[in-house]
Amino acid sequence: MSDPRRFYLERDTDVTGVSGTGRVAEGVVWSDGTATVRWHGDRSSVAHWRSLDDARAIHGHDGATRFEFLD
Repeated sequence: MSDPRRFYLERDTDVTGVSGTGRVAEGVVWSDGTATVRWHGDRSSVAHWRSLDDARAIHGHDGATRFEFLD
């Protein structure tokens, strides 16, 4: 197992018109490979995914959002 890794979601283009651009969320990839994402903004939320790939498939918007690791 590896240590948890923190990341930000940096969005260049707001495809849906909901989240805006820039740093729109933060998250953690846990030691078992699952990922948690906490969205910023007026209607913040938290989502837990089976893997970072699953989160990226939904929120990556074909490269409009980057998952940038801090750790």
